[in-house]
Amino acid sequence: MRYLQPVLAGIVLSVVGFASSFAVVLAGLRAVGADERQAASGLLILCLMLGLVAIFLGLRYRMPISIAWSTPGAALLATSAAEGVSYREALGAFAVTGCLIIVAGLSKTLGRLIAAIPVPLAAAMLAGVLLPLCLAPVHAVAELPRAAVPIVLTWLVLGRFAATRRWAVPAALAVSVVAVLLLREPGKASSGLLPVLTWEVPALSLQALVGVALPLFIVTMASQNVPGMGVLAANGYRPDLRPILVSTGAATVVTAPFGGHTLNLAAITAQLAAGPDAHPDPARRWIASVSSGVVYLFIALASGVAVSLIATSPPLLIETVAGLALLASLASALHTAVQDPAARDASVITFAVTASGITLLGIGAPFWGLLAGLTYSALNRFRSPKPEPTPVPEPEPEPQPVPEPDPASS
Repeated sequence: MRYLQPVLAGIVLSVVGFASSFAVVLAGLRAVGADERQAASGLLILCLMLGLVAIFLGLRYRMPISIAWSTPGAALLATSAAEGVSYREALGAFAVTGCLIIVAGLSKTLGRLIAAIPVPLAAAMLAGVLLPLCLAPVHAVAELPRAAVPIVLTWLVLGRFAATRRWAVPAALAVSVVAVLLLREPGKASSGLLPVLTWEVPALSLQALVGVALPLFIVTMASQNVPGMGVLAANGYRPDLRPILVSTGAATVVTAPFGGHTLNLAAITAQLAAGPDAHPDPARRWIASVSSGVVYLFIALASGVAVSLIATSPPLLIETVAGLALLASLASALHTAVQDPAARDASVITFAVTASGITLLGIGAPFWGLLAGLTYSALNRFRSPKPEPTPVPEPEPEPQPVPEPDPASS
């Protein structure tokens, strides 16, 4: 019985993590040109490697080190950041992202450069990336009310109560599955339910490296790895970040030819394994993250079914579930972006440019948004005159005591 609680926590962690964000991953892969088999392959390899890395790190360090795919990174792919990038070039960008994560784990210099990016600007870039996808539920309610309204209402009702909040997105996903089955055209079937790994040789291009790999790396580090370490630290765990980055970076490189985009530390769902709900004894909570990894190995077998349902549904309907799943991330990113008054203007500029979806010189908006924010911050520091030091008033001389008259002289 002492192992039952962390095992159940691991099952909840993996099911909620998969059900609440796999639609975002599929939307991102579809945006870079993946067909149904390639999307199923990407989801399959991500689940397999995610489970293996979580099991390895949990057993190696006896800590609840939860691993996830980069949901913000997948959202980035689903926007105009990857416009004009072929599927093979996107795979090359995924592999480069993994290499950058490895270098970040091995190099203190690159780690300092990443740490030097102001947190409000990184959050503003993430918010700009998430905004278009989070608007999908609004468009869906207007364009597909019969299917979208029940999905949104389910999410609203369950999200209203703390006890059911974590199940709001999975329940909305279940309602969307029912809607897809009821609304899909007769005779329209999927090519197969069993997932199969498909291999493609990655290609490199400057547009994909600057427009996809660099923003994907920054978003993954700023919105997944750094907060993930924060969750662990808040629960009393301080693992060495180097082996975690090297492991997830190497796993990302391995998954790239099969369609996997990025693996990293879990952030929000990490609390399910690292917190007291997993087990009262902190020394046994690692069982939850290892159990989650084992469950992900079984979930991988369901990737074909998931992609099959996606393929027979309107794209806007799946983006609706993805948008609902990312609303909390958008709120958190916006809060972080404008919390510091000194960086607020630069953050708003970063957010506006990123959310615009522009593509200049073949490079997507997230890069230009971050560049615009950093440029504004630098110019603002350069133009702002240094405050003159406040003069320190000289101390007044102390009054000298008046000598008493000598009685002998009178």
